Amino acid sequence: MHIEQRGASGPDLVLIHGWAMHAGIFAPLRDALAARYRLHLVDLPGHGRSRDDYSRLQLAAIGDAIAARVPNAIWLGWSLGGLVALDAAARLPHAVRALVMLCAAPRFVEADDWPHGVALRVFSDFEHGLRQDYRATIDRFLALEAHGSEHMREELRALREQVFAHGEPLPEALSDGLHLLEHSDLRAALPSLTVPSLWLAGRRDRLVNWQAMRESAARNPNAQFHCIAAAGHAPFLTHAAEVVSAIDAFSDHLP
Repeated sequence: MHIEQRGASGPDLVLIHGWAMHAGIFAPLRDALAARYRLHLVDLPGHGRSRDDYSRLQLAAIGDAIAARVPNAIWLGWSLGGLVALDAAARLPHAVRALVMLCAAPRFVEADDWPHGVALRVFSDFEHGLRQDYRATIDRFLALEAHGSEHMREELRALREQVFAHGEPLPEALSDGLHLLEHSDLRAALPSLTVPSLWLAGRRDRLVNWQAMRESAARNPNAQFHCIAAAGHAPFLTHAAEVVSAIDAFSDHLP
């Protein structure tokens, strides 16, 4: 698994990308944060420069592998990466100093007691689409991520430019990632989470509802919630300055 390091000083900060992407998608954050943090930019197995890593996408295995490679750090997970970061924070508090959930929730699919999730058929349709035309399926997923953003066209263009910038993700990794998004439910970990957490939402996000993130933050006494009013699912592409400001404010007050 490829982990790129940027920055020479400051708190250690791990960045974990979302489905079908790679760490290059964080370029706006990387450039803004590298002067104040030691960044550890992860390409998940089967993605980007970890394309030759044929490890299956399993939350515990990925979290353990990252923790073995980086020092005690703040872990930031975007979308699917949030599941990895949250699972690690719950299991490995000695390795995860603090948690930043960026447009990510402990559960992505709706349920009777979780009305803000995505309909199950959305992920089922994506899984079916992967077997038919995975490039078109990825593009539909990117369109869903960008939908609702104040700068939807710019956001979608940036996502499309980055998705294959380091090669095509492995089909097996894409399937594993959708399975995690469809079936993971980490809500039970929230009340006992011991590390401080920041939940950064986009109010116009159509994939991870901001209310789901606010409810998640409310389940833990060590959590903070911040919502970017005009942002969609990838606020670091369109509102990088506000994302950086929220991370800095959170980091500055960590014990």
